[in-house]
Amino acid sequence: MPLGCLRLPCKRIDIIACEWSSTGHGLAVPVDKTEEDQGELLPRTAIEMRLLLVEDNRELADWLGKTLRQANYVVDVVHDGEDVEHALAAGDHALIILDLALPRMGGMEVLRKLRARGNRVPVIVLTANASLDGRVKGLNEGADDYLAKPFQIEELEARIRVQLRRANDRTAPVVACGDLVFDTNTRLFSLAGETLALTPREHAVLEQLMVKAGRTVSKAALSAAIYDFETDADPSAIEIYVHRVRKKLEGSRVQIATLRGLGYLLRHED
Repeated sequence: MPLGCLRLPCKRIDIIACEWSSTGHGLAVPVDKTEEDQGELLPRTAIEMRLLLVEDNRELADWLGKTLRQANYVVDVVHDGEDVEHALAAGDHALIILDLALPRMGGMEVLRKLRARGNRVPVIVLTANASLDGRVKGLNEGADDYLAKPFQIEELEARIRVQLRRANDRTAPVVACGDLVFDTNTRLFSLAGETLALTPREHAVLEQLMVKAGRTVSKAALSAAIYDFETDADPSAIEIYVHRVRKKLEGSRVQIATLRGLGYLLRHED
């Protein structure tokens, strides 16, 4: 194994005092093909939110990125602290997973600058050194959560869900709008008690509208939430996905309203 210090079993990540020296600082963004390309209906899948993973250990970053994509998140990956600003400018991320030991700019400095600019995106810090002093310092600098390496991937996913709920002013895992219900733990939509079958990007569009029900969501925000860096996003595609979701909501008490020049609004009839 090239690193000589990294073991990546299926469900656990073990890191033993290893170092990585970066040989480049470009953005690494694998493109993940989904079943949507074949047009299948996937009642249990969703591209939930767009995440930014900042990790200089490329083998670990690749593994985490693939694992989170399999959990149906959109994941952008950078390996360098200075690339975080470029990544944030290129996409609307719902959450950042941040390693502290980064080249060129350390994770703590990244966090400090992020908060100094007023950016309140949730940040989960990953670190092999989770001392009490380190955790207190990171939380004081604006971290929302800490996770010590090694960790279980299930715990990271649970912490991600908690932070996303908090960011959307929700504490309960179930969100309802009329007879449309979304369970953020299972990531299932149900309509009038029946599971709603959606393609991944239909699901992504509906989820963005659902977590912001009663508020306007712009077309740009929908696009940014479901496409990663390397995907050529066609603005007209959002209209197509919204149209398809509307068709699947027909007969229910839930509607997607178009606010011209502003975006879309999910609302229910009393």
